[in-house]
Amino acid sequence: MSRFGFSILARDRTTPARRGRVTTPHGTIETPAFMPVGTAGTVKAMTPEEVTGLGFEMILANTYHLTLRPGEEIVRRLGGLHHFMGWGGSILTDSGGFQVLSLSERRQIGDDGVVFRSHLDGTRLEMTPERSMAIQEALGSDIAMAFDDCPPLPSDRERLRQAVDRTTAWARRSRAAFPDDGRALFGILQGGHDPGVREESARAILSVGFDAYAIGGVSVGESAALSRSVVERTVPLLPADRARYLMGMGTPRDLVEMIGHGIDLFDCVLPTRNARNGSLFTSSGSIQIKRAEFKDDPRPIDEACGCDTCRRHSRAYLRHLFMAGEILAFRLNTLHNLHHYADLMRRARAAIEAGRYAAFRDAALAVATPPAG
Repeated sequence: MSRFGFSILARDRTTPARRGRVTTPHGTIETPAFMPVGTAGTVKAMTPEEVTGLGFEMILANTYHLTLRPGEEIVRRLGGLHHFMGWGGSILTDSGGFQVLSLSERRQIGDDGVVFRSHLDGTRLEMTPERSMAIQEALGSDIAMAFDDCPPLPSDRERLRQAVDRTTAWARRSRAAFPDDGRALFGILQGGHDPGVREESARAILSVGFDAYAIGGVSVGESAALSRSVVERTVPLLPADRARYLMGMGTPRDLVEMIGHGIDLFDCVLPTRNARNGSLFTSSGSIQIKRAEFKDDPRPIDEACGCDTCRRHSRAYLRHLFMAGEILAFRLNTLHNLHHYADLMRRARAAIEAGRYAAFRDAALAVATPPAG
């Protein structure tokens, strides 16, 4: 079994952007890279073959959701998550730490861990760092995340420090419980919007020692501008020879800007969730396909796009499918949005290799707009 690794292949001349390669037991991931979110073992509306065909080499799945349904032991008995879902690429599993935030009304948190009440049926689920590591081992992911305490923003300094202290203690326990079997364990930095607390978290998590490092606690209630400033200040605290993963932040504008600050890996539900809501990304911004102006529009979503949706279907047809509630609308829209993200990453990597990332970034930001409705 090959082991996890990360190498830097090229650096941009005028920005901290870097072109790299992550190696896992299931292949390589060319970075900067975006990971589609497959929370429950599926990228919604897509087959694994379609996701691979778009050029994605790693997806994200979720520890909390998969242990509730179908259960990690079922996945283990059926050959692990790769075999279970028919995915040949790499998998990163979120530890369940984000659910500490997103399911705050259904959990009790203490220094030992978190007790959840299932959002499905109210069943009690205790999640500790050791339990999270055991579940991720049963799932067989290539990259596991340390269990962390992700506070909302805004939070006062006392809550941010509490989250950093817990995250550090849980990081040590996660590290101790994680097997040395070729897979990787990433540590997570917290600290909210407070630069001093962020620095404390960075020192503490780096002292534990992980295969790579993630910036957590962004896009959790604060403005996009504040999220970007947190990342900009945090990246210099991370080691240059390790992969850097920005968790859950992901408009095209975010990705382009954050690559320019030296981020290597991204994930976000935005391209797939927006697709199911009819919000589609284009090279000149974004459109909401349900708008009446597209009722008889013969053009593709984006004339500059080479995805199957744009090559075969008109805006008028896609609007008809969406307004009729057809499942095909979700599939075609998702295929397009994911293609948009994959193509953005390909072009970003090429720009870094050519040493012209600043020009690429500026041109992309000139047309990038927040997603429509």
